[in-house]
Order: sequence, then structure tokens, then C-alpha cells
Amino acid sequence: MSSASPLTPLLPYITCFIILLVLVEQIKYISKKRSIPGPSVVLPFIGNAIALVRNPTKFWDQQSSLAKSTTAGLSVNYIIGNFIVFIRDTELSHKVFANVRPDAFRLVGHPFGKKLFGEHNLIYMMGQDHKNLRRRIAPNFTPRALSTYTALQQITILNHLKSWVQLSHKAQAPIPLRVLARDMNLETSQTVFVGPYLTPKARQSFERDYYLFNVGLMKLPIDLPGMAFRNARLAVDRLAGTLASCTAMSKKRMENGEEPSCLIDYWMQDTLREIAEAQLAGDTSPPPYSSDAEIGGYLFDFLFAAQDASTSSLLWAVTLLDSHPDVLVRVRDEVAGIWSPESDELITTDQLREMRYTQAVAREVVRIRPPATLVPHIAAVDFPLTENYVVPKGAIVFPSVYESSFQGFPEPDRFDPDRFSEERQEDQIYKRNFLAFGAGAHQCVGQRYALNHLVLFIAMFASLIDFKRDRTDGCDDIAYVPTICPKDDCRVFLSRRCVRYPSFPGH
Repeated sequence: MSSASPLTPLLPYITCFIILLVLVEQIKYISKKRSIPGPSVVLPFIGNAIALVRNPTKFWDQQSSLAKSTTAGLSVNYIIGNFIVFIRDTELSHKVFANVRPDAFRLVGHPFGKKLFGEHNLIYMMGQDHKNLRRRIAPNFTPRALSTYTALQQITILNHLKSWVQLSHKAQAPIPLRVLARDMNLETSQTVFVGPYLTPKARQSFERDYYLFNVGLMKLPIDLPGMAFRNARLAVDRLAGTLASCTAMSKKRMENGEEPSCLIDYWMQDTLREIAEAQLAGDTSPPPYSSDAEIGGYLFDFLFAAQDASTSSLLWAVTLLDSHPDVLVRVRDEVAGIWSPESDELITTDQLREMRYTQAVAREVVRIRPPATLVPHIAAVDFPLTENYVVPKGAIVFPSVYESSFQGFPEPDRFDPDRFSEERQEDQIYKRNFLAFGAGAHQCVGQRYALNHLVLFIAMFASLIDFKRDRTDGCDDIAYVPTICPKDDCRVFLSRRCVRYPSFPGH
């Protein structure tokens, strides 16, 4: 006769305790939810995390539908112990962006980003410290610096476009562009940000670690050995360390008075100037935010912002140009009147400014398909978002940039680059709804660089390549990876369009 387990008498108490915990959690959720639309009941602890990970597009579409069902423009949910608030209303989004401070909201960039992105991160700074760091970053995006980057961008774009055409010809079938565009953008970012300081071997390791980081972004935040989130966190540490080493090499090169050849050179040139001025004034302490480790972390912020958002925009540009042949014809005509591949000359910054319609196309791509659809913030305090609803402390708030893009603008679902023309100026009239680059203190500092990259890609892709989408049912549906892209990864047939590819000077 077997003896009873010593835990048997405790089972009723353990069961009652678990039920009590579940009830307390539900009561807390309902008290925070109040009358805002959202699930009536949520699973203990994990909430709706499984639905979010399995199908992010469906999850956020449902949150949007719930928010549309009320005049408040809000909906709520519960994800891994976190109460979340989805904001559809543009003015409420602006209210969040305008109140990034210790006693209101903190920008987090990703629901579990602080642990993932590392210690030295521009995203989580605020107040005077944030303003001071942005001031130090400003010299990286002057017209002179942008001109340097424009040349590097074109050389990288051309090399990859040529390889894409070869790949398509060899496959004799449509090829998906998402991974190809991501690789092109990663090389562009590496070259523009830290150019000569990454060896071929370092670039390979960099690409492997960035892949691990991207995978971890879309997984549950389980920080245990072997899990994707842990792999991503460790990869970020290695990436920031590599960028810190590049910073140290750039400092030495700029100390020798050499000309800047990439972004970190412009940054170090200005930092060394500031150090020299301080020493003349008798101050021997290093400027804040100027250590190699700190700058390595901030460079990773740039890389993350430039890499994934830019990949999304390039894919949607191809998709939208294919589905709007009239727009494609106008782009090709404009570019042909300004730049010829047979000239073997790089597109200059002046020529880039002349491409006004292509610029408008780029802006409309970003409006109708903003890469980062949501900008998560954490409520540091109970915050009165509306007259009738207070966001509870600790809630993760998601202002929807995507939803704002379809508010205000006439016929917002229509792809219409002319809305950004000098005649219509809808980018000014509906400026508050154009939030693709954010708003407030944390507005994207590199937006001019990002738009230049998109315009250069559109101009070169349309001029050098003939392309046709492999259209299937649902191919243009939105997928989160983690920024948005076409569901089919933008599968296209490619062939060379120009008589010959340009041969850029010195390359």
C-alpha cells in the first residue's frame, strides 16, 4: 500500500492560492482597463503574448478595430505581466510624444528594449542630457557630412543592384528582396557609419550578430541560455563593443588631421575640437558621452534605426512603384532629365534636391507604410491622457504612427505622391499626422539621411532595373519582421534596364 505524498494535504491550499492569484490579476487588469475597449478576460501572466508573437499583424489590427469602436481612440490589452494601451488618435499620440520626461512617459523603443539594447542608449535618455547628446550628434548630419554619405550609399546600392539582377537571371524565377535589401542596408550602414574601421572578418561577425539581434526582437523575452532573447542581448553587447573599437580607431585618425570619410569621423572630429577648446580653457576632463563604450552604444542606436526602417521603406517603394506604373514613369522621366548612368558620375546632393517628384514619392512611401508603426513608451506615473482616462503607472503605451498616417490626409488610402508637391503641401497642412519620423524631443535625428537613402535607391533602382512583382493573393499584406514589409518578402523578377551600369570614379 503506497503512502500518500506529503504534499497531498497541501494541495487544496495550493490550488486556492493559485486561484486567488489569478483573481487578483484579473481584478487589477479590469481596474486599469475601466471602460476602454479590450479583452474582458486575459490569461494569467502571459496575457495575449502568444497571439502577438504568432500573428503581430492580426493582433494590432484587432487593437486598432477596438480603438475605432470608441470616441476615446484607445484600446487596451495585457502582455506578459504588462498592461498595454494602444493609441489610435493622433492628438493623443502627440500628447505622449510631448511628455517624455521622468514624471510622465519614457520612450522604450521596444517593450523589453532596455534590457536588450544595453546601457548606453540614446532611446532612454531624456531632459537636458538628451538635448546635450543630440547637440553632439548634429555635426554628423550637416550638408557636408550628408554629401560624403551620399557617395558611399550610391556605391553600395549599385554593387547590390548588380548582384540582384545576376541572382534573378540565374534563378529564372522571382526572387524575394527582403533579405537582399536588409544585407544591402547593413553594408550601407557599416560603410557610412564606421567605413574603413571594419575588416572583412569583422563585417562577417557583425552580420551574424545583427541577425541574432533581429531574431530576438520578435521572440518572447526569456533571458535564459540558448533562448533567442538571450542570444540577441549578448549579440548587442558584441556589436556595441565592435563599434566602440571603431570609435577608438577613428579618434586616432582624426587626431592626425585626416579628412573624415564616414559618420564616426565627423563625430570624432567635432569631439576632438571640443576637447581642445576645453583644454585651452583649463578643463582637462573629457566631455560627457565621449567614451568609446558610450559612443559604441549610440552608434548601435543609429544602426538599428537606419537598418530595419530603411529596409522596410525600400521594399514598399518597389511594391508601390510596381502597382502604380504611372508614378514609375514619372520617376524615370525626372531622373533621366537630371542624371544619366552612362555619365559614370555619382548623383550629387544638388541633383538629389532637383528630384522633387522622386522626393515626394519617397515621402509618400513613408507616409502610407511607416516602417516603425508603433512607438512604445512606459508611463512613469499615473498620467491623465484624456478627461476620462488615466494611464496607470507602469503601463506600456503604444502611439500608432501608422494610424495617424491615415487621418487628416484626403483619400489617405490612396498612394498619391503629389500630395507632397509645392502646390498641395499636404505635408505642411497635415504635418501633425505625418509622424513616420516621430515628434517632440525624440524626433528622428537622421531623417534627412534616411530620406536621401530612399530617394537614391528609388532613382537608381528605377533607372537601372526593369522589375515586375510576382503578384499572388495577399502578397502586399503587412507582415512584422519587426518593422513592416510585404507578406511575400517582395518577390520580383529583375533584369537590367540601362545600356550599361555606371562606373563610378575610383571604384
